[in-house]
Amino acid sequence: MINLDRKNNIFYLTLDNEENRWNTKFVRIISEAIDEIEASQGAAALVTISSSSKFFSNGLDLDWISKAEGPDRDAFLPEFMALMGNIITLSIPSVCAINGHAFGAGFMLALCHDIRFMRKDRGFACANEIEIGMLIPEPELALFKHKLPANVFFETVQLARRWTGPDAAHAGIVSEAVDLPDLLPKAIEKAESLAHLGSNRQLYRAMKERLFGASASINDVHGAAHLLKTGRP
Repeated sequence: MINLDRKNNIFYLTLDNEENRWNTKFVRIISEAIDEIEASQGAAALVTISSSSKFFSNGLDLDWISKAEGPDRDAFLPEFMALMGNIITLSIPSVCAINGHAFGAGFMLALCHDIRFMRKDRGFACANEIEIGMLIPEPELALFKHKLPANVFFETVQLARRWTGPDAAHAGIVSEAVDLPDLLPKAIEKAESLAHLGSNRQLYRAMKERLFGASASINDVHGAAHLLKTGRP
């Protein structure tokens, strides 16, 4: 479902499950990968990409959610939100290469990275909950609020705008939109330039907690990471 590799100072997290739709199993496998990264030491950075050239992540596994019952179904939302909170406060720099559609939960995953690049010619980034009859949870809204400019936030969550790579770059959602052959090299180049910041894991995480954690400096009350991890305002 995923692959995690390390080459020199760069961890490569590759989503490898066709459309990379989210269910509890997918959450737990990625959580294990994040735990492995956090257990490492020294300067490092993370690059996340999909093995599919069409889908980065196509959102929730709607078939599974509509049929699943029991502990795994009940565990999905809190475990997924906690994972997003752990990624947004990852103790090393993180770079996301959005090489296909990033919908809903997949868009959240991308936004939880420090830096994002997106392919120029194909794929949309979109929070499409309103189109599929879902109310966006407060923690997800907090994430969007603190990662997106105000006008972009409204178009994203209320109007379900589908952002192309060039539009996403213009809106400030991603740093740059590039041709697909250049996407991964661009992400790696950026990750390598930031990896030294991961040499002080405690400080790097602490700064993120100041930005996104409880009583965060840029928020009225609590930040996106706090809400994601606790599931409450």
